[in-house]
Amino acid sequence: MSDKASIKRLKLTTFKLRALLNITQAINENLTQDELLSRYKTILADDLNIGKLMLFKLEEKWDCILSFGITDENQKNIDVEKDLLGYEEITFVSVSKSAALSNYDIIVPVIHNGKHIAFVIIGDIDEEVEGMSPAIKHLNFIQTISNIIIVAIENIRLFNESLKQEAIKKELELASKMQNMLIPHSSELPKTDKIKMTAFYHPHLEVGGDYYDYLELSKDEIGFCISDVSGKGMSAALLMSNFQANLRALFTHEISLLALVEKLNERVLHAANGEKFITLFLAKYNFKTRELEYINAGHNQPILYQKNHDKLVYLDKGCVGIGMLDEIPLIRKGSMVIEEPSKILCYTDGLVELMDGLGISTETSEIEGCMRNPDSIENNINDIIKKQKVLEGSTAIFDDISILGVEIF
Repeated sequence: MSDKASIKRLKLTTFKLRALLNITQAINENLTQDELLSRYKTILADDLNIGKLMLFKLEEKWDCILSFGITDENQKNIDVEKDLLGYEEITFVSVSKSAALSNYDIIVPVIHNGKHIAFVIIGDIDEEVEGMSPAIKHLNFIQTISNIIIVAIENIRLFNESLKQEAIKKELELASKMQNMLIPHSSELPKTDKIKMTAFYHPHLEVGGDYYDYLELSKDEIGFCISDVSGKGMSAALLMSNFQANLRALFTHEISLLALVEKLNERVLHAANGEKFITLFLAKYNFKTRELEYINAGHNQPILYQKNHDKLVYLDKGCVGIGMLDEIPLIRKGSMVIEEPSKILCYTDGLVELMDGLGISTETSEIEGCMRNPDSIENNINDIIKKQKVLEGSTAIFDDISILGVEIF
């Protein structure tokens, strides 16, 4: 090999090494995507005299993340899936049948782990130089450096995505803790010689749209409720939190259940703007008169079990869900005197609406069987949780589950 050829080969090798070193340093310096693409453009445009280029990268969809030398908007109308996905190797456009590629010279696919992750479309190469154009001579080098750049950019995206997901995870964990603070724990519920309450709360996601509560309205009267916001996730949880604040502000000894439901309907309509609604079971119980008043606003019917008579009663009097209509046309209040020891089981639909091979089934016989005995309401709820495999990760369960049990002596 002549000295001239050796010097030329050395210069070529030096150029490639410097270019690779430049890109590697940029990656190690954790430069942004834009900064990496700027260095990539310098190598191709300034060093290799490429006059026209488009770089497509696959993220959620194929996007052009770099272009230069493009003056005609029509030249940008390249459909990657239609025009490029068939190319596995470096290809000259003269063999392409796509009209969209007619103004380009070379297609350079970038493949990683057997999959297309990018395409470099090169045009307007410098054909005036003596001998072969650098763009054509160094196609394999262009493909290599393109691969390095694209993989680096993808790693940046994945890293940023992981940071975002971690931030979201922490936010959801905090939201879950805050929501658990809004919902009374079973140990905080009243347990006296007149009434005993117990509960179970199990959101399907980190946060949920279920809610139960109790309020001491006077020394002789207690109020309690269970509700379910339509939908799941953060939006349902936010509406639930708003609903809890309104309920606690409005639910007093003086207000009637009918007036309370009407006011809650106004508040939910204002907060949800008609996009969500809430099913609600709302009740008052008076220790002196033993009267139970309730309104069931589109919620699953709580089950009342009278121990002495071995009888199940469904608490179904009420109205449509809260926030469904501007004005609720008819509200029926249920009222009954509980003359014997009884148990009430309130629950959300996640407990009974289960996914089976045919779709969604609603079956209450299991929980009815668990109620129909002299055991405490707490034992009944524990039996239901076991039989429905709630804590075992049953794949049939696809919604939040909340249970509020009331035992009246």
